[in-house]
Amino acid sequence: MIALFSVALMVFASSLHVEAQDSESRVKVYANRGDNITLPCRLDGQSTLFGNRIKWTKIEDDSTETDVLISMGFHKKAYGSYQDRAYLLEVDDSDATLVITDLDVNDYGTYRCEFIDGMNDMTLEVDLEVQGKDSLSFTGVVFPYSPRLGRYNLNFQNAVAACQEQDAVVASFEQLYGEWKSGLDWCNAGWLSDGTVQYPITKPREPCGGARATAGLRNYGQRDKSNSRYDVFCFTAGLKGRFYYMIQPKKLNFDEAVDACKGDGAEIAKVGHMFAAWKLQGYDRCDAGWLADGSVRYPISRPRKNCSPTEAAVRFVGFPDKKQKLYGVYCYKAQQ
Repeated sequence: MIALFSVALMVFASSLHVEAQDSESRVKVYANRGDNITLPCRLDGQSTLFGNRIKWTKIEDDSTETDVLISMGFHKKAYGSYQDRAYLLEVDDSDATLVITDLDVNDYGTYRCEFIDGMNDMTLEVDLEVQGKDSLSFTGVVFPYSPRLGRYNLNFQNAVAACQEQDAVVASFEQLYGEWKSGLDWCNAGWLSDGTVQYPITKPREPCGGARATAGLRNYGQRDKSNSRYDVFCFTAGLKGRFYYMIQPKKLNFDEAVDACKGDGAEIAKVGHMFAAWKLQGYDRCDAGWLADGSVRYPISRPRKNCSPTEAAVRFVGFPDKKQKLYGVYCYKAQQ
């Protein structure tokens, strides 16, 4: 008889830890961006993995599965963005542990290890989450996002794409709740990764659920992912490069801003880059600058006169005419 999978507590990254939830079905792995991580999966007992099929997939927010790696004896293949980054550890004939190198923000989520011998299918699910002591503690930042078209213009698929374009993913409920606990107050409703629409309020007031309502997350519940339109809450993890304001002798239009960063061996920064630098590195600059989505913003971590006098925040100027030569530019140089 084929034995059940069990948890193998093996790690590569020193900052990573594994927490067993159910030794026969599910574990959690916590890691930081850029780590090399292991997702444990073992077959205990006399049966071995050799000659049988091992399939690792990632379960997406819409419950579809993305192939990560398939192994059949000596034949192994990694797919998509996991090519050259994913392989099996194989410390012995019963080990199907998956290794993923250079962890990216898009790698976080739930993975499924499936053993198939022709007669029996056995699975283990592993939740890969951002490093933290619990689900409310994470190394990253949640930020609200709406496109150039204005508020409430994103269906769920558009929301997923909008976050990805800003070096982020759609935030989970736990991540938004953690940010609300840290003081995030935002009156526009946005998509979360579970398909619900919510928004965080720390200072109850009439336009945001009523002045008599308690502080908390206002929840619209599940919405039609194709036809409903809202903003989105994005989550981005720590930076793997340098975010900076480029000193220029004159103000730039958008195309000039893009070229200026390229000329410095960098790219024009994304909104996620700015929020990560502001929240996680304390980046502070009172100069409005172009970002990759065509918006103009500036990050203030030390409130002062003429520079967000009442609160630390990423200040949003808007989506100005790209031909205007009124702003500087923020660049991002990825770590080589």
